[in-house]
Amino acid sequence: MMVVEDMKMMRLMEDEKIKMKMKMKMEDNDNEENNETTKVICNGFSEQIKLVVGYALTSKKTKSFLQPKFQCLARLKGIIFVAIDLNKPLSEQGPFDIVLHKLTGKDWRHDLEDYRKTHPAITVLDPPDAILHLHNRQSMMQAVADLNLSETCGKVNVPRQLVIKKDSSSISFVVSKAGLNLPLVAKPLIADGTAKSHELSLVYDQYSLQKLEPPLVLQEFVNHGGVMFKVFIVGEAIKVVRRFSLPNVSKRELSRTAGVFRFPRVSCAVASADDADLDPDVAELPPRPLLEKLAKRLRRRLGLRLFNLDMIREYGTRDNYYVIDINYFPGYGKMPDYEHIFTDFLLSLADGK
Repeated sequence: MMVVEDMKMMRLMEDEKIKMKMKMKMEDNDNEENNETTKVICNGFSEQIKLVVGYALTSKKTKSFLQPKFQCLARLKGIIFVAIDLNKPLSEQGPFDIVLHKLTGKDWRHDLEDYRKTHPAITVLDPPDAILHLHNRQSMMQAVADLNLSETCGKVNVPRQLVIKKDSSSISFVVSKAGLNLPLVAKPLIADGTAKSHELSLVYDQYSLQKLEPPLVLQEFVNHGGVMFKVFIVGEAIKVVRRFSLPNVSKRELSRTAGVFRFPRVSCAVASADDADLDPDVAELPPRPLLEKLAKRLRRRLGLRLFNLDMIREYGTRDNYYVIDINYFPGYGKMPDYEHIFTDFLLSLADGK
């Protein structure tokens, strides 16, 4: 108990130290200015460098992930982040202890593989070939289905689904033949992180299926009380947050509604449900032992250490869960306490070498 309290106190002291430095220097500027501010803030209290993390991320991802507080805490613990120049070969950069990226292009994969051959001790987060596995929603969901995870505290599966690669005119026939029940959630087959890949539609009737544009995945809609669980995974660490989702669809509503209803990205940051006054049966988080077993098996099966799961609990049940999506390197900046979780994870990689 004392150890836990001491750890909490150390984290509070670290946070206060960072806040005091940031209060004097930090301003709300654009990404480049924030980077310069971070250098000023952190200057003077960084320890000996333990880890050099080279990162290859989009400017949007860099801004959301490498927030000033996170960079300061990392510097405090001896971790520095260095931007990788994609216009130069990796062999001319570094050396890096860790390469952190969200790229899967052919040239990048070859460059990264060549770098690994000459730097065998480097840790790559994560292997590009493993990331590609999540770019296809068919193979993504199959990874969960193959687990057939059923424990005393709950079971995890995926909604019944169908892949449509072409010919929208035949979708209705194929759906009827497969025996899928309406309404159906339609998602793009390719999940490459673009805004389009996160779009989804809810289809209420057979006739409207022909309005969809393949290639896509059709999933049976599972009523879940309008709440989804985002399960963030960082190595062996797990953090769960609630998000508002699509509301239940009653049989009466289904019989009276027709058409295709398109939705923006459902699990956006503004849709947080953690502070909402929810039905306890809907709001209750999935059991920790179930999440730990699921995360462990998926880490092994996918070969990834940085991803998140979108999970729902079937409405009216206590232990029937579904994984409806998996994302590589999600928006960790929206995850509570991500600064500590991620720095601890990076240091654990160094300790494991």
